Amino acid sequence: MNRQNTKYIIHNTGPRLNAKQLRSSNPKKTDLERLERRQIYIICDNILDAYNIGSIFRLADAVAASKIYLCGETQTPPYHRIAKAAVGTDKWVPWEHKETAVEAIEELRERHSRLDRESDPRVREDDSRGIKVYAIEQGKGSVDFRKVNFSEPVAFVVGHETTGVSRDAIEEVDAMIEIPMLGVNRSMNVVISLAIVLSKLF
Repeated sequence: MNRQNTKYIIHNTGPRLNAKQLRSSNPKKTDLERLERRQIYIICDNILDAYNIGSIFRLADAVAASKIYLCGETQTPPYHRIAKAAVGTDKWVPWEHKETAVEAIEELRERHSRLDRESDPRVREDDSRGIKVYAIEQGKGSVDFRKVNFSEPVAFVVGHETTGVSRDAIEEVDAMIEIPMLGVNRSMNVVISLAIVLSKLF
């Protein structure tokens, strides 16, 4: 095929949204009440950059996540840098602070184990099969995220910009998942990594 002769047809579907419209959201209480939140949880393990935290709020809103856990030294709202990056989503995406990511993982496992027992009496009290928890982290035993079939309920742990997910949290997750790096650089920004993984849930 001669690329020079290729014609690209652009369908005009109306005026596109401008920058202000794209960055402005003001949902009504009824809008939030109608929103069906999915059983997706994001656990921030000592993330220090407030702009990263704000962007994670936007991601959580995009997938209608149930909750964000802000753990350890992770900055919590209200905070101007979070608000700037979150463009309002920090006001309506549910969040909770925990002292450690391990506490967040344990709470989620207990909650979903209890829900399983309520729906099926045959489920043992110590059976936490109801939720899978993944650390987005590189390391020995990490699995290519593309090979994992994620299903809800599911939680993702993302860690410190330099040191990654804490060792204690790693010991509590079901698996570490990583994004293959085909270039020279070996890592990506925590928000980009989370976005890539969450895209499998659309």
